[in-house]
Amino acid sequence: MNAPENPAYVHNITIVIPVYQAERTLRDVLAEIVPLTEGFRTPHGRTGRVTEVITAYDHGPDGSAAVIRELATEFSWVRPVWLSRNFGQHAATLAGIASSGGDWVVTLDEDGQHDPSFIGSLLDTALDDQADVVYAEPTNRPPHGAVRNAASKASKRILETVFGGGRASHFNSYRLILGEVARSVAAYAGTGVYLDVALGWVAARIVTSPVQLREEGDRRSGYSYRRLMAHFWRMILTSGTRGLRLVTAAGAVFFVGGVLFAIYLVIMRFASGDIPEGWTSQMVVTALGTGLILVSLGIVAEYLGVAVNMAMGRPPYLIVRDPAAGPLGHARDGK
Repeated sequence: MNAPENPAYVHNITIVIPVYQAERTLRDVLAEIVPLTEGFRTPHGRTGRVTEVITAYDHGPDGSAAVIRELATEFSWVRPVWLSRNFGQHAATLAGIASSGGDWVVTLDEDGQHDPSFIGSLLDTALDDQADVVYAEPTNRPPHGAVRNAASKASKRILETVFGGGRASHFNSYRLILGEVARSVAAYAGTGVYLDVALGWVAARIVTSPVQLREEGDRRSGYSYRRLMAHFWRMILTSGTRGLRLVTAAGAVFFVGGVLFAIYLVIMRFASGDIPEGWTSQMVVTALGTGLILVSLGIVAEYLGVAVNMAMGRPPYLIVRDPAAGPLGHARDGK
């Protein structure tokens, strides 16, 4: 892709790569990004340029640190970010985003699974649909085992439908985010908050764009099934307070059911003399008591939900500039 002559508007892009064990793959990923740093045209004729690549080092077990140092010396647009210890992929991604400066932020995996040539398509989708976030939507089966793919699909569907996790079925670590939205999320997101859930808190429009995933190379995934389960549980805990609202709803249902059951028992006690004396009153107290306990737990859960939102850093609002004055305002052929 060649830079166009006299571009009217250039969309500056920051690429963030969380690095854990990329000793064998990182250099190849950067080699594919090199042409994009000279400027490129998207399929719809817009002009873009990768102005910086942030490698967020997350203290992996291999020699990735040495590779990052070599690449930073070789390329002026490579900016290393050094985490003090291993914090995990999402924390490393947030650290890289917080250090970015582009109009747009693109997050890529370190293993070469994400093809940088699709960045232009992601940018076109964002501008055509006036979207703050664009997720890559694989057109082929993800390069994992059938069990892992099925579990991932099912867990995202549960998160989306039961716990209100936004458009969880579209979550993907290959994503393009409006720069000011990305940096705001990185600034306020609390410890352990799932990045994609936090984006759903403030993004006005989230869409997808088709891409083709590649194989992960010759290294094994750093995610075991145990870590993937912990990952799913963290998504649930940070998706919001709908889980607590389920406690409230269950309490209300049991309370109403307890009242109806108590009325039924009283009627049956007077209509039939076969019920042992004292049994009706005992069951009425049990039914009403259980309902009151669950309603009380629901009320406590509502207060807890307020505290949870505060602890996660969920903002009541987010101020941004006029969209027409930012990158989304330059949607027509880059002008």
